[in-house]
Amino acid sequence: MTTKHPALKLSPVAALAALALGVAFSAGALAADPIKIGVSGPYTGGSSSMGVSMRDGVRLAAQEINAAGGVLGRQIQLVERDDEAKNERGVQIAQELINREKVVATVGYINTGVALASQRFYQQAKIPVMNNVATGSVITHQFDKEPENYVFRNAANDSIQAPMIVEEVARRGFKKVAIMADSTNYGQLGQKDLVAALEKKGITPVANEKFNIGDVDMTAQLLKAKAAGADSVLTYGIGPELAQLANGMTKIGWKVPIVGSWTLSMANYIDNAGPGGEGARMPQTFIQEPTNAKRQSFIISFLKTFNPKGGRMDSPVSAAQGYDSIYLLAAAIKQANSTDGPKIKAALEDLKAPVEGVVTTYKKPFTKTNHDAIDTSIPVFGEVKGARVVYAYDKDQQKAAAEGKK
Repeated sequence: MTTKHPALKLSPVAALAALALGVAFSAGALAADPIKIGVSGPYTGGSSSMGVSMRDGVRLAAQEINAAGGVLGRQIQLVERDDEAKNERGVQIAQELINREKVVATVGYINTGVALASQRFYQQAKIPVMNNVATGSVITHQFDKEPENYVFRNAANDSIQAPMIVEEVARRGFKKVAIMADSTNYGQLGQKDLVAALEKKGITPVANEKFNIGDVDMTAQLLKAKAAGADSVLTYGIGPELAQLANGMTKIGWKVPIVGSWTLSMANYIDNAGPGGEGARMPQTFIQEPTNAKRQSFIISFLKTFNPKGGRMDSPVSAAQGYDSIYLLAAAIKQANSTDGPKIKAALEDLKAPVEGVVTTYKKPFTKTNHDAIDTSIPVFGEVKGARVVYAYDKDQQKAAAEGKK
């Protein structure tokens, strides 16, 4: 006699639950979780010219990568936060991105002070952070005494910029220079780099003045420099205050060349200084001119996507470096075949394949002991001319065009 086992039957509720579970598994197989990357910068306030341009460059790169299939078959999801150029806000954001958003890396930081205050949390969590704009020389060396360093950068640090600034004034025959720097970490660290670079040339500044963020009248500092016989002004600050410096020089009827850090290219310097800002020169890793195919494509895509006023990026350097920072991280994640922080860091320190960026094509940009991708061969001098930044020297433009044809 054969015994028949009763058929297995599910209640309607259980059947629905099983169906939902199956759908969930199917959806998970089709759409892997996105790769979360933090984007921290000032999108409001005096530094927003740089912050918004950086963020837009980052967005453009992420859009391109996602349209091409993402990384490791996963889409990049940007988690953007406005740090308002405030150290305490940057610290809060770092903790939020690490602990709540579970980012695998973060890009950004415009302000040196915010970077120094915030990146220690990424260091502790073993999560890479890619500084794509902040230039304080100490940024990538903050954790040199620790066995592993999770801080990287693809911006020209001040130990590159300061000697370039000094070399420029020396080449033009200026020997009685005045320094004007803001009171932030950025300004004061840059001022020290300038003094050190001047000392190597046997030059002592005839005036070394300081101003605060938000100051609108630098007459006292400028009159001291003028009375000391300064034949040029070297600056370390950001756009709004630098414009006030230029306007103050016009006000007192004093016209000498202004040469300073890359921030003289900010839109809120160029626009607010007007004719008084013309002729200012500054180191640049990127100038908004289509000198090669990659740069042309980037400029066209950026202008079409974000439609900046007058067809001019507010901060071309910030936009280009923001864009490149995502491609560098994506290359490391792909090589590591992982989103694990230590593995991404190790891959960044030994990138096998070149990464084509807007600033340059990065060939082994980092090592275990060098986390700065930009070296002295990359920056050139820009000049404010006709309310935009152009190449100060034809030879640099010709070199950029020639490199693009290789």
